[in-house]
Amino acid sequence: MTVAGSIFPRVPDLETIREASRRISPHIHRTPVMTCASLDALAGARLFFKCENLQKCGAFKIRGATNAMALLSEEEARRGVVTHSSGNHAAALSLAARGRGAAAWIVMPSNAPSIKKAAVEAYGGRITECEPTLAAREAAAREIIERTGAVMIHPYNDARIIAGQGTAALEFLEQAPDLEFILAPVSGGGLLSGTAIAAKGLRPQVRVIGCEPQNADDAHRSKASGRIEPMEHPDTIADGLRASLCEMTFSVIRERVDQIALVSEEEIVEAMRYVWERMKIVIEPSAAVAAAVAVFRKVDWQGKKVGVILSGGNVDLAKLPFAK
Repeated sequence: MTVAGSIFPRVPDLETIREASRRISPHIHRTPVMTCASLDALAGARLFFKCENLQKCGAFKIRGATNAMALLSEEEARRGVVTHSSGNHAAALSLAARGRGAAAWIVMPSNAPSIKKAAVEAYGGRITECEPTLAAREAAAREIIERTGAVMIHPYNDARIIAGQGTAALEFLEQAPDLEFILAPVSGGGLLSGTAIAAKGLRPQVRVIGCEPQNADDAHRSKASGRIEPMEHPDTIADGLRASLCEMTFSVIRERVDQIALVSEEEIVEAMRYVWERMKIVIEPSAAVAAAVAVFRKVDWQGKKVGVILSGGNVDLAKLPFAK
């Protein structure tokens, strides 16, 4: 694909992710890596948490959105951009588009959290609501493209997005170079596939673990069967993990991700509470999925060094799942 006058590979490689890192670093935070002895004890391992909940927009999604916007031509940017997203990508693309002076049309499902809708509006995104199905999202986005000529920036089926998301793992292994495992949540697979490309490229022996709710387990089933197994009606508190894999992300996950580990809804809530109480930081349920895989020992890593990407911290404080 030709982007801004250069050839961009269909699936990114390590050098593409390095280029994305150089491109976006002036515009994002280099998020900290934190540790917690009490969570180490629960996990039976040394845990290192990459705090993307402290990223701009409160999630890793600004990485891919910033990279994609930077690679648009001037003519494309004048036309504006469109996407469909339940929240974090929507907010990130709205902010990144504003940085280029571009309009952003955002299709959001009617059941998206109100706090995430408010963030999109605050960053200047123009929201169109739709029914909470993939077909409805795609239809609404197509209508906007036909009406406005806007450029589609898919939340994960886009090499520019995957390369940007992979920069989180690139940084992580610079900050903690001897990790033996890296955990990342998986939905459409942009973060997990970018993580796998970066991690295996830098440290081939590292084991990459995808983390997924049992109630939205399409990646687990897809990896087991060797073909994409869509999730028709995901029912999980992890609202950012309700999408299904696409061919681009699945091709990477099938080859480079070692395992997809599953956690229950109860484990997600408990892990979220552990992180809030013991680390004193705010994470959302989607981020708690990776934390749950760690603290509930879903993989045999006794005594190993385990990296956990805390993907975001955008949560409605009036609707905390552990509040009485």
